[in-house]
Amino acid sequence: MDNLIQTLAAMAIIALPVVFAITLHEAAHGYVARYFGDPTAWQLGRVSINPLRHIDPIGTLLVPALLYWSTGGAFLFGWAKPVPVNFAGLDHPKQDMFWVAVAGPFANLIMALAWAFLLKFSLGMEGQGFNEGLQAMAMGGIQINGMLMLLNLLPIPPLDGGRIAVSLLPHRLAWRFAQLERYGFVILLALLFTHVLDKILGPLMRGFILMISALFDI
Repeated sequence: MDNLIQTLAAMAIIALPVVFAITLHEAAHGYVARYFGDPTAWQLGRVSINPLRHIDPIGTLLVPALLYWSTGGAFLFGWAKPVPVNFAGLDHPKQDMFWVAVAGPFANLIMALAWAFLLKFSLGMEGQGFNEGLQAMAMGGIQINGMLMLLNLLPIPPLDGGRIAVSLLPHRLAWRFAQLERYGFVILLALLFTHVLDKILGPLMRGFILMISALFDI
């Protein structure tokens, strides 16, 4: 019972970082798409920091919670309701796709830096009653945003890295590569359950944490 209570407490602490990491990632896509000419997400109210507009009950809540519980917090994966983007409606579809795609991971990077700043601040407030929970939340925010940023930068359509690759490849290669999108989720699940994804993301994540630690001296 004590272990269950501790696990539930830990999940409650990381709930806020998880929800905002996923939802602000999606909102960033919509905002940049509107900037480059496609108002679809804006018209549907999806360019918002309100998590309720982006939460997918399974991808945002259930899957991250189960993964956190089953891996002891070692691995998190989740998604929000995808922000609709009409790439044909962008001013320069192929070029602008790059900026729309990179907006999500960039939002996660900014959030990771913000959580690192909060962690640095909280480390200077030792002795405060709420400090331990705040530090745990900040560390969770760094890890979650780093993981989502790195995961989404993998060149697998429909992940952001796949769309970035499509925007950078020559037209013929880009078209062929984009056809992988119909199999992208299956490929991702295969990599996840065969632990290949762990081997790819593990070193990248360790490097990211080292960079954050060095940058903020924490």
